Amino acid sequence: MPNTADRAREICRPEAEKLSLILWDVRYIKEGATYYLRVIIDKPGGVFIEDCENLSRAIDPLLDEAGFIREHYILEVSSPGIGRELSRPEHFPPFIGREVTVKLIRPRLGVKQFTGSLTMVESGTVTLEVDGESRIFPQNEISKINLFEEI
Repeated sequence: MPNTADRAREICRPEAEKLSLILWDVRYIKEGATYYLRVIIDKPGGVFIEDCENLSRAIDPLLDEAGFIREHYILEVSSPGIGRELSRPEHFPPFIGREVTVKLIRPRLGVKQFTGSLTMVESGTVTLEVDGESRIFPQNEISKINLFEEI
């Protein structure tokens, strides 16, 4: 049975496509006492506030009508940002060769974060080239992967 985020994704995807947007991710999370449905969108040339507003207006009544979210929640529509998180299988292929930061659940040799070139994602592993060395990280040991953007 699909979870809340997956059900919301099914509703949001066609509406995003109608607006020429890419549905990057959908997350349903609880922070403190508040639930959030976070819809993350992208498009070539970048996302503008109007894109977020238009999608929010389109999906809000559809989500209410579907009625599968029982808790009171806050709907947020946003862009993935510069240091976008790579979390779904379809996120990785376009970024092979790009610098990413991998944050681990537990330290490896005393280090919890690695930055390097994403070289491969397959069979439950992520491979980076870090300082000229190939490092393989099992996905179940990773807490987060983001594009690396120097500020």
